[in-house]
This record gives sequence, C-alpha cells and structure tokens, in this order.
Amino acid sequence: MPSQFIRVDREKQEYMSEKADHIDIKKLSLIGVIVTMGIVFGDLGTSPLYTMRAILVGSKGNFNELLIYGSLSCIFWTLTLSTTIKYVTIALRADNNGEGGIFALFALMKKKSSWAAVLTMIGGSALLADGVITPSITVTSAIEGLRLVNKEIPVVPIVLVIIAALFFIQQFGTNLIGGSFGPIMVVWFTLLGALGLSQIIHHPFILQVVNPAYAFRFLSEYPGGFILLGAVFLCTTGAEALYADLGHCGRANIRISWIYVKFCLLLNYFGQGAWLMLNYKTGSDINPFFEIMPQWLLLPGILVATAAAIIASQAIISGSFTLISEAVSLNFWPRVRILHPTFVRGQVYLPFVNWVLWIACTIVVLTFQKSDNMNAAYGLAITITELMTTCLLTYYLYQRGVNHRLVLLMLMVYLTIEGSFLTANLYKFKNGGWFTLLFASLYFVIMFGWYFGRKIKNRYITFANLNKYIDLFKDLAYDESVPKYATNLVYVIRANRKEQVESKVIYSIFNKQPKRADTYWFLHIDRVNDPNQFDYHVTQIIPGILVRIDFHIGFKVEPKINLYFREVLEDLVTSGEIRLDSGFDSLRRYSVPGDFKFILIERIMPRDFKLSNWENFILSLNSIAGRLNITDIRSLQLDSTNTTIEQVPILIDQPVQERIKRMK
Repeated sequence: MPSQFIRVDREKQEYMSEKADHIDIKKLSLIGVIVTMGIVFGDLGTSPLYTMRAILVGSKGNFNELLIYGSLSCIFWTLTLSTTIKYVTIALRADNNGEGGIFALFALMKKKSSWAAVLTMIGGSALLADGVITPSITVTSAIEGLRLVNKEIPVVPIVLVIIAALFFIQQFGTNLIGGSFGPIMVVWFTLLGALGLSQIIHHPFILQVVNPAYAFRFLSEYPGGFILLGAVFLCTTGAEALYADLGHCGRANIRISWIYVKFCLLLNYFGQGAWLMLNYKTGSDINPFFEIMPQWLLLPGILVATAAAIIASQAIISGSFTLISEAVSLNFWPRVRILHPTFVRGQVYLPFVNWVLWIACTIVVLTFQKSDNMNAAYGLAITITELMTTCLLTYYLYQRGVNHRLVLLMLMVYLTIEGSFLTANLYKFKNGGWFTLLFASLYFVIMFGWYFGRKIKNRYITFANLNKYIDLFKDLAYDESVPKYATNLVYVIRANRKEQVESKVIYSIFNKQPKRADTYWFLHIDRVNDPNQFDYHVTQIIPGILVRIDFHIGFKVEPKINLYFREVLEDLVTSGEIRLDSGFDSLRRYSVPGDFKFILIERIMPRDFKLSNWENFILSLNSIAGRLNITDIRSLQLDSTNTTIEQVPILIDQPVQERIKRMK
C-alpha cells in the first residue's frame, strides 16, 4: 500500500502543529498569563456589564444602603468562596493529565458508578445550555451601551449581525484572531480596575463590604434579599468554564492571572457601588457600569466592552465544542462530525453544534430583546452544574484518600452555598429560567439515552475465544475452493482481551458468507483517560494471517483510524514483519500492492424479545439519540469506497413458554 503521501501529510501536520505551539502556554510565563486572560476569563470578566444592573432591576426600586453594601458583600464572598477556593484552589488540582472540566473529572474516577454518570450528564447538559445564553447576554449588554450615545440605536439587529458573524467564522478556525484575545482582555481588566478606582476614591467607605456581616444582614433584613442571590450569582457564572479550560492554559497561569483578574473585578464592582451611593436616583433606568465612565471614554469603552463580549462568547463556543467532543469520547454523546479547522492542537469545530448554538442564540435575542430579560434566564442552569461538580469533586477526593472529615465539610459548605443560589435562581423559572432548563433537559435526554442504551446493548455482546478458531483461520486462508473476498480483510472490533473477538465477527467470516483473505486484521480502538495518549501495539495472533492492532488514543485525539492504520502498515513493512504484495499472481508480478477491505458490523435489536418497560424506554431514547449519530465510516474516517456495513441481530436467550407442535 503506498504510504509516501500519508507520510508527507503527517509530517506537514506535525510541523504546523509545532510551529503553532512553539510557546507552551501551559507553563508559567508572562505570555502564558496574558493568553490565559483571553481564553479563561472572558465569561467572568464580562459579568460587571450586567450583574449590578440585574441587582438593581431585581430590587424593584427599593434602593437603600443595605442593598448596595449587602449585595457587594455577597459578590465579594461569592468570588472568594466559590471561584477562588472551590475552583482555583481545589478543583484545579483534580486534573486528568492536565485536563479539567466535569467530563475530565468523571474520567478520573476509579469507580464510574451509574449515579456518577448521571451527575456528570446533568452537569454537562446544564453547562452546555448555559452556553446558549452567554453570547446573547454579553453582546447585548455591551451594545446597549450605545444607547447612551444615541437612544435610537437598533440594538437587536446589531447583536444578531455580530452573533451571526461570530458563528460563521468558527468553520475557519480562530487562531488568526485568537492571538489578540489576551492583550484585549488585559486592556479590558485594566479598564475595569481603573474605572472602579476612579469612583472608590470619592466614596472609600464602600470597601467595608468585605465584612461578611453586610452579606448576612442583606440576606436576613433586606426585603427579597435571598431572592436577589439569583442576580448576585451572575458574578461567578464563568467559574465552571475556568475549570474546563485547565487543559488549554495550565494550573499555574490560571492561578496567577486570577489574582489580577479578581482584583480588577472587585475594584469595578466596588466602584459601581460607590457611584450608586453618591448618584443613584430611585426609579431611574440605568446601568452603573456605563454610568461610571467619563463622557469622553464612553464610545471607546463601549467598543472595548463589545470586544470583551465577543471574546467571552468565543470562549463559551469553543468550550461547547470541546465538551461535546469529550462527551463523544466518553460515550455520553452520539458520534458527531468533528473537524480540525487549523493545525493548532486541541482546536476542534463541530458543524452540528455550531449551527444549533447559532439558531438558539438568535432565538434568545429575538425572544428576550433586552439584557434585563436575559438575566432572568441566565444562571439557573450553571448553578446546577456547580452543584454537580461539587458532588463529583467530593467523591473524587474521597477516592483519593483525602481525610473524610475535610471532604464532608467541603460538601456541606458548598451544598449550602450553591443550594441557596439554586433556590434563589428557581424564582427565575417563569421569567426565562425555563428556557435554559429546556435546553439542558434536551441535552440530558440525549446523553442519558445514548449512554445507558449502549450499556443495555453491551450486556448482550458475546465473545469468542480465538484459540478455538486458529486452525479454521489457517484452513480458510488457504482454501482455494472459496472465492477470495479480499487480500486484506479488516474488522473494527471492541473486544478488550487479545485472545477474544466478538462472536458477530466470527459469524461474519465463517457463517454469514465465508470470507477468504490472505490476512485478517482486527483493529481495536481503546479510548483512554489520558487525553493526549497516542500509540499502538501489534499482536501477531497467527503470523501473517491474523493480526490485531490496538490503538491507544486519548479522548482529545481525533480518531483518524484510516490514517493511523496506514502508518502502522508502513512501520510493519519497514521492520520486515509483513509484506503488502497483492494476493493475485498477475498483479503481484507488476508490484501492485494488496487490496484492503473494511467490514463494519451493526447489531440490530430484534423485535421478538421482551425487556422491562424501563429498558424499552431507555432503548427508545437511544434510538432517538442515534439519529444524531454518524456512522463508523465517518467517525473513524475510513475509506467509504472500501468499506462494507453488515447487519447482524442481537441474540438474547429467552425461555420458551410453549414449543410449537407439529400436526400429523
């Protein structure tokens, strides 16, 4: 088989990848810190655009000192307890070979119980649903600032154009503009801090909000203070994305950059509070973020805010692509088309997800129109994600042998905090929270049906011991009375043990239609927990006749099995272990390489069996989710012209109640 073209393509990929990644941003460095600000903190960094505004709207004009001091105290302690301690300090330690996020956390667990899988599905679904609101609310909040320049500015059309352009460019990759994200966000955070400081000097007493007594009084004394926690929570909505982006930037860069990011965020929140204490008029429709800007800075400030909003949106879109691709690798999601628009490692593009998100964001903007209305839908889903992460994180720490008292204490503290946020956010349900929960439910149903439906089907997989078929393989390979099916016959198998293969493969080769070949190849793809593992192992079961290849591929590596198999063949030819001559004498004389035929086997569930109602329901969900699934040919990037798909029934032993009788 010719492989020089494959080698050239491979070397080109490696060269371009090394060129794009010549600076390792995972290592602590000034460049790494700057890049991290652009990748990780977009969502958290744009929260000052709407958080205080949401608190004022939620207060319904009941303005007093306790509202400002109490809500700011809640913001300070939320960013400290939730973001700093839980995520930056604790969660970033729970990395799967440098990768973070709720799916990586599940992959880390030694015992992957069904309830842990369900919690992971709930958390992942809620995080994906939240990604529908983030681009809409951040871009809308930024563009609404233009109304301070001209009240007749058409906000919704501008937002729709920006969002459409953002999703359109995803198919081309974002590495060309991605390099500017870090510097822009540095400017943004510096602007946040400077604006806040310019107001704090006029009312320095606002710094007293770090006293938790104000938060306690706010929740206990201010009318509806507990419900306003739903608005307060908006200040930390990007914390889960921070954990998910661990693999892109590294723990050290995130922790160091967070010091500056948090400092600037708090300065801006405190500055908005100081301005409100000195200038707020009851009943006025204002956004304190733009009010603290001097008039000469308003237009440039809005442009920088819009750029930051676009960066935040890009981060959540890229995060959604990564989450779905990881879910596919962990069998939580049907296989979808995954593309790599650039040679930058880890950058993926999922066409189906991209266009679904675009349509959903467009619906959000058209439905809610204003950022105030979007606030009602924002936060509820992400609260659920943070609760799920807390449960999984404590279970993981318990498995790692961390003192169970400390684990229990952490669980109780964060269940209390996040449970309070969830309860407060549930008041948003009628006002828009239903929208994100609806999306989260759709994601969850797909994950649940796909994951547990596969488990039910896998119960009925039977395996054959290859040692019993050694002589049969040899005899068939040399039996000229059987027409040669192919010189090289390739099966993709799922048997983990090297001496086994699925019974359906034996049935296909010997029973369904005898398939004679010179060499039989069994390809086994092992999706390992190490996200970037990339190697293979060869087992000559019958030298020259039956060969098994085990590919060990991390869940962040694209499974280009056709390419990798060709590279394996190239290695085996170079080492002299095999020859790739044609199996036909006339072609062999002219040095024509041997032909290859791939066989894929689909198992079909027959209708003449009886399962429980619950199992039938799960299989129905699995069937619905399967409509999103692409074939093995596309997911493994096989050559469709050389691949045949066979169907075999899933065999289930069932007791026969009464045997049919023959009549004489």
